[in-house]
Amino acid sequence: MRKISATLITIILISILLIGVSDLPEFGKENNPSNNILSKTYIENTSKETGAANIVTGIILDYRALDTLMEATVLFSGVTVIILLFKV
Repeated sequence: MRKISATLITIILISILLIGVSDLPEFGKENNPSNNILSKTYIENTSKETGAANIVTGIILDYRALDTLMEATVLFSGVTVIILLFKV
């Protein structure tokens, strides 16, 4: 019974993943979401709008500052918990 249920769950999960992959846009097409106007806007306007030395710094520290702060908070919390657990 355990092998049958494991096989059924595996088949269901594989089916769900294949359905999801079949819905992805074709690679290299002009109208893909990865080729939208946002990336062009970042490339053209980041240095002017943020005053950053390069595009990556401008995006991370200006456009996505709150997200970066939360990621840093999560990493700091994780390190703190590890230090407390191992009592280093």
